[in-house]
Amino acid sequence: MEKDIEIGIFGGTGIYDSGLLENAEEVDIDTPYGKPSDTITVGIFKGRKIAFLPRHGKKHTIPPHKINFKANIWAFKELGVTRIIAPSAVGSLKEELAPGHFALPTQFIDFTKSRDGSFSEDGRVIHISVADPFCPELQKSILEVTNNQDMEMHKDCTYICIEGPRFSTKAESKFYRTTGADIIGMTLVPECQLAREAQMCYVSISTVTDYDVWADKPVTAKEVLETLSKNVEITKKVLTELIDKIPKDRSCSCAKALEEAEF
Repeated sequence: MEKDIEIGIFGGTGIYDSGLLENAEEVDIDTPYGKPSDTITVGIFKGRKIAFLPRHGKKHTIPPHKINFKANIWAFKELGVTRIIAPSAVGSLKEELAPGHFALPTQFIDFTKSRDGSFSEDGRVIHISVADPFCPELQKSILEVTNNQDMEMHKDCTYICIEGPRFSTKAESKFYRTTGADIIGMTLVPECQLAREAQMCYVSISTVTDYDVWADKPVTAKEVLETLSKNVEITKKVLTELIDKIPKDRSCSCAKALEEAEF
């Protein structure tokens, strides 16, 4: 298997067919942690080799708490991926982050309960630093692209990750707002921290699909999908321009994440 794929894209809800790749082919990978969410589509875009994997499966059959995050990250690593772009759908915890807007997380708060969030195992303990969980180089590239787009992008956001697949109660949602967080979703953790352990650059682009239930309006899956369908073309446009902007060589510290993480 060739290990020369440069950029990996995890498809968020509503972005199943990348529609970006030339000479596309499907790759089926086994990992020590089982199968990833689906086959991986690999191909070329503007001379750069890209891999695309829908994290919920192509037919949206995998709920967020059942995603095999370790297998997904490992599979990208096996292909040689060094940078991951991760679109996702989120709810808003603040009035100014309206449905249809976009958010760029720079921090997260983890409220998941049962997920395996590390490649640590018997004989190997990894104390990874996620003080700044996302690649600054990729974040800079995203802001350069989105500044030229007709879209509302909120930067420096904090993402609360919950277990799912259910949405929050009103009491929970109002509590989450007291943390100062901006957005809430179900897929960021442990995806981003596993990428850091794998010494891969990772960045999230979040589409705000709804006001979380604190706004006294129940969240429905139908509402989420309607907003996503309106924004999917914008997200694809951002991805196409972003791939062109990403520097060929990494100048961030993501590739050295394990240097001080193991005893």
